[in-house]
Amino acid sequence: MRLSSAIFSCLMLSGAANAFVVPNHSRGVSSSWNRHNTQLEGTDTKDTEKILRQELADRNTVVDKEEKYAVADGEGVASIPEDTETTTTTTTVDRKSWEARLERMTKKRAYPLFLAEKAAEIGEKILSDVFDAPKFPLGGEKEKIVVLGTGWGAASFLKDIDTNLYDVTIVSPRNYFLFTPMLAGASVGTVEYRSITEPVREINRKASYLEGIATGIDPKTKTISCESVTCNGNSCEITDFSVEYDRLVISVGAQTNTFGIPGVREYCNFLKQIEDARRIRTALVNCFERANLPNLTDEERTKALTFAVIGAGPTGIEFAAELRDFIEQDGPKYYPNLLKFVRIKVIEASSTVLAPFDKSLQDEAITQMNRRVQVNDENTSSMLPPGFKLVELLLDSSVKEVTEKTIHLNDGNDIDYGLAVWAAGNGPLPFTLDVIEQLGEAQDAHQGTARGRIATDPWLRADGSEGSILSFGDCSCVIDGPDGFLPATAQVASQQGEYLAYLLNDEFEISPPMSDDGVFLPPRKNPEIEGKLSEAIASFSTNAEEYAKPFQFLNLGILAYTGGGSALAQVATLPSAPPIKGRGKVGNALWRSVYLSKQVSVRNRVLVINDWIKRQIFGRDITRL
Repeated sequence: MRLSSAIFSCLMLSGAANAFVVPNHSRGVSSSWNRHNTQLEGTDTKDTEKILRQELADRNTVVDKEEKYAVADGEGVASIPEDTETTTTTTTVDRKSWEARLERMTKKRAYPLFLAEKAAEIGEKILSDVFDAPKFPLGGEKEKIVVLGTGWGAASFLKDIDTNLYDVTIVSPRNYFLFTPMLAGASVGTVEYRSITEPVREINRKASYLEGIATGIDPKTKTISCESVTCNGNSCEITDFSVEYDRLVISVGAQTNTFGIPGVREYCNFLKQIEDARRIRTALVNCFERANLPNLTDEERTKALTFAVIGAGPTGIEFAAELRDFIEQDGPKYYPNLLKFVRIKVIEASSTVLAPFDKSLQDEAITQMNRRVQVNDENTSSMLPPGFKLVELLLDSSVKEVTEKTIHLNDGNDIDYGLAVWAAGNGPLPFTLDVIEQLGEAQDAHQGTARGRIATDPWLRADGSEGSILSFGDCSCVIDGPDGFLPATAQVASQQGEYLAYLLNDEFEISPPMSDDGVFLPPRKNPEIEGKLSEAIASFSTNAEEYAKPFQFLNLGILAYTGGGSALAQVATLPSAPPIKGRGKVGNALWRSVYLSKQVSVRNRVLVINDWIKRQIFGRDITRL
């Protein structure tokens, strides 16, 4: 575990990587590429590439009946009784005794011992970086590991994986890691896009990177099918290719789930990727410039400047807060005559906001959303009508349909809007569903609970893969682990990535032979590697010295920005004790310090601080390029 991970971590939406994917020139890549004739005649190369990339992304994000896979923003998968029993060809002689032992191994480790274990891991990591000599595989042949994704889990894994032992290839449609918690700020110009991204090649310079989208998998031949947009001169095309692996690490994250509501995908903006933030920033300025035209009525201006945020989880509330800051702080400078027409409507199907937070902090968030508008410019403030309300919270209001200019609610009300942002839930990618289908009955047995996520055991091995496929983050669901069902957040994915790198670096036998009675055993320790203090502490709890400890999540807290220099912080203490709560300026100081410390590199920290200073002095940049 890295030292920075022990400082503090926030429970953030993974966003982590939307679609993942593919290789180019590397070991395991087939030499023959099948080229699609999809060039667009008479179109600029840059525009052609953009169109083809969008086409590739669109056809690899469409999921039939996606509402059945939905998971709310910041929440885990609900436990649903499973109707199907796992069918395996095993004898039952020793199964009962093994199941009793497995139950002891996967029981939640006592919190004091777990903290001691984590502290020991930090010390071991520091000592290993300073004193340990490089390790190399026996026989000189490296195992080929293919990592799908560049999100939170994949980034943590890539930071720690020992490339002296493994031949690592990264496959993803984006060549950078994205700090998703600051996407809301990037969408209104609080920070710039490049300040919150880090090239994946900088995260691990010894790993190979291949750009593309994974479209299918054959577990029998250990091959991934991929697609990529390639350009040569003035023409671009979509290219097929395949990648072979010895062990596959799937961390492709999740995509936004529309719950099957008509019009959402066609007319709403999402907030998962840099492209989403860029579209929102452009659309935001478009709304103001359109409302500024002289031939519009006041009613038309109000419609154009009504911003609908659907979903009051962490993503929705933080975006609404950043948008409010933009309007209050920069609106008087750029659009003083238009502020009286601006409306922000936060639409939430449940009866509260920020579901993962304590009730008192939820109430604080509602108070912040409902506070009076704060405009420092007296001339602009005098133009606002009496009782002007910038933000309106619409709780217990579910969306029925979205059209080009109107949101229809199930209670019969209609909301005319200029810009709509959908931040209401997560769902699986088509590739994730293909993996589940290819792994067959072992996955089907758990889909009543996993709901479109890859079911894994407590050691993050995909059920039905015999350890050749490992998965973590938003695309997976740990079955029968110490923590139960974990939330789909960056903090969870990050810790899982670190844990998996630890198993591989310490050369645990990830795919041990089946036992005599057909049980797939946990990863076994390498007897030639000296034991560690952290492992000894974990073994005391699991009573299984010869096996790896299962993954256990350490909840370090959750944060949310609520606007106007105010934020919420909920820091976990003891499991049975109430959390430490912060709000207002104190919460904001904690929010800023944590987000700054969790940046991937010093470069990112410097750029983010520079953006904050620039915004304070010059305001946000609304230039449309």
